[in-house]
Amino acid sequence: MADTVVASEAEWRPSHNHWLVALTVTLATFMEVLDISIANVALPHIAGNLGASRDESTWILTSYLVSNAVVLPISAWLATRFGRKRFYMTSVAVFTVSSFLCGLAPSLGMLVLFRVLQGVGGGGLAPSEQAILADTFPAHQRGLGFAVYGMAVVVAPAIGPTIGGWITDNYSWHWIFFINVPIGLLSLFLTQRMVEDPPYLKREQQRVSRTGAGIDYTGFALVAVGIAALQVVLDKGQEADWFASSLITTALIVAVVLLTIWVIWEWHQDNPIVNVRLFRGRNFAAAMVFTFVLGMVLNGTTVLLPLFLQSMLGYDATTAGMALAGGGFIMLLMMPIAGALVSRMDPRIMMGIGFAITSSALYYMATHLNLGIDFRTAALMRVMQTSGLAFIFLPSNTLAYVGIPREQNNQVSGMNAFVRNIGGSIGIALLTTMLTRFSQQNQSALVAHAYQGNPSFDNLLGGVTQSLRGAGLDAATATQQAYARVMGLVQGQAVTMAYVQVITRMALVVACLIPLPLIMRRPRTGKPAGDVAMH
Repeated sequence: MADTVVASEAEWRPSHNHWLVALTVTLATFMEVLDISIANVALPHIAGNLGASRDESTWILTSYLVSNAVVLPISAWLATRFGRKRFYMTSVAVFTVSSFLCGLAPSLGMLVLFRVLQGVGGGGLAPSEQAILADTFPAHQRGLGFAVYGMAVVVAPAIGPTIGGWITDNYSWHWIFFINVPIGLLSLFLTQRMVEDPPYLKREQQRVSRTGAGIDYTGFALVAVGIAALQVVLDKGQEADWFASSLITTALIVAVVLLTIWVIWEWHQDNPIVNVRLFRGRNFAAAMVFTFVLGMVLNGTTVLLPLFLQSMLGYDATTAGMALAGGGFIMLLMMPIAGALVSRMDPRIMMGIGFAITSSALYYMATHLNLGIDFRTAALMRVMQTSGLAFIFLPSNTLAYVGIPREQNNQVSGMNAFVRNIGGSIGIALLTTMLTRFSQQNQSALVAHAYQGNPSFDNLLGGVTQSLRGAGLDAATATQQAYARVMGLVQGQAVTMAYVQVITRMALVVACLIPLPLIMRRPRTGKPAGDVAMH
């Protein structure tokens, strides 16, 4: 009898077309990711309108990230406990209502509060969507299902800065939150009609309710406080000069201690909030490492290139966003291709190819980045950076489910989203810190050669001085301004060299990953990845 039930569950398929289900759940992903990228661009406008300083305004971003990060690792448990469809629709509703409240916020404090609520809703979206797709699509089409989701993830941040700049310039920052309301309502309507929980998930929910398994309050408290402390460290570390700040030092100690205790605690629980024992599986553990690196590279490069264009080349936010747009569109093209290939070739080989393309693109960027690049070159760099990411994203997601029972699909998707976000946060914090440190070192090295008596320095200073005198300045003023301009050149070169150093190191790290996917097990032909260990 039990074998008959398991067999019928394995053959279950959703009532509606799986492509319609994919488009339905992808809608909320697009809404959330778009909102994040738009909010980043509109931050100066929000701060000015609410009378907040630049440092204070960053809490508009940090508050969302902290609450989002706390919900991500526990989303799988919540989905199993209350039903995945119910949890997903609740997350969409919370995100939509809090977006509306953000648009109405009269003060910075109220906006931060509503952003916390928005992060709680957003944290439940991505894990639920990936688990829904894993269950909705048959094994041989799972890669295509993840491709639809992946397209939303990469297209939204590509067009977000441009849309955000246009809205804030032509209307007001309030509308960057109001636009979520109709999308959220449409998502709720379609989800109610299209999405359903599979039989195995209903059975698991009934088992949890029947056995009376209580809420793991200890595990929840440990992960919530630990992740919140870690997110504060990552978001505020560089601004507070890292360990020179007692706040950052204390927060890091709290994060490490609590998260270590949390892992040990969850390992020994019968009904853990996060099933950390999944890391015993070779594929799952390796996939999480690759997802972590993917988060670092994708988010790190998304920050570095527009930062260089705006701070060093004087681009405005809208133009810098347009330089990134090509990367989003190339991933929009590559995702379906990768989705089709992942079921036709060894996904481990695909990942190796993806890492090779990404490493080569980063090396190209490092060797061609300078203060004289034009818009076309910058856009080409972004296109090259993102062209290989689909070959990492989809195989990694697919291989993560190998050897995992279907009952744990929620756990896999929740941990996948969590690790990618944490990788992105760590990548941004690490890269910006390296950039600052290298800039300081390079400037000290260059300044050491900027002294009278050095023929190169004397020639440069003399040439600038003569040019300024030719423009009508007197000798004293021309000399003074020449020194200032030469120092500006030194600083610009120091920062540019730092970008090159950081990107070169990223290229080397990614290159080291090229052969590592071969340590993973390949899915058996014709078997769903999640069903291999089902019995």
